Amino acid sequence: MIIDEVLAAKVIQPRPANSHKGTFGRTLLIGGNYPYGGAIIMAALACVNSGAGLVTVATHKENITALHSHLPEAMAFDMADEARLAKQLSAADVILIGPGLAEDDLAKETFDLVLGEISPSQTLIIDGSALNLLAKKQSVNWKTAKLILTPHQKEWERLSGLSISDQTEETTRQALAHFPKETVLVAKSHQTKVYQGTRIGELQVGGPYQATGGMGDTLAGMIAGFVAQFKNDLFETTAAAIYLHSAIAEDLSKDHYVVLPTTISADISKWMKRLSEK
Repeated sequence: MIIDEVLAAKVIQPRPANSHKGTFGRTLLIGGNYPYGGAIIMAALACVNSGAGLVTVATHKENITALHSHLPEAMAFDMADEARLAKQLSAADVILIGPGLAEDDLAKETFDLVLGEISPSQTLIIDGSALNLLAKKQSVNWKTAKLILTPHQKEWERLSGLSISDQTEETTRQALAHFPKETVLVAKSHQTKVYQGTRIGELQVGGPYQATGGMGDTLAGMIAGFVAQFKNDLFETTAAAIYLHSAIAEDLSKDHYVVLPTTISADISKWMKRLSEK
């Protein structure tokens, strides 16, 4: 299937009048370990602008002031505070871990805590550094089947054992079978595809103007925001976020040689409004 505006308009629905913050989901974003603080800020900007009801960020304590200067709408705390992290984990509907997480001892301990504490009702999105930490594990006792993986080709090579040249649709589907059956794979490349079981969606918008730092962090934040709100179909909801991310970038590229991730975030809500009225 082609991931297009029709699918996005199907997923993005008008907001019910009888609603509140909790209606649109609680998200917990984990990352921004020193010196990668900007990654989680960009993810959080995208998540808030995508409409998630409550966004909480666990990050390096020295990153909190910078985060709040960009985004006072998000709550934030020190990711090294395990007791608070465990409490926030239990309260979240969607957990995104990885943007700027790094791979030091704090990152490993945090990732292990998330894998150990997550429940079957929660959606777990694994991105960035957390994908590399996952690739180093011998095995994982998955406590939720609602799993979204967002690797670029090199990260998928580490996770699947498939060299980039061997990453065909068939081999990728075979490798994905080693994860919980509901797992959604966002295989990022110049021709991004989305997989879930036998379902494959192909993106046909976007381009080289997106090749800049933070683009993947912004996409991960958008996916988290969409999944928190639109709960009918994990595959379609993820695909809709991916479409919108690249469609906004393609539109901005008419006037920009390079499209910055934060510029995409600034336009998300406007595009969602238009699509919700189709």
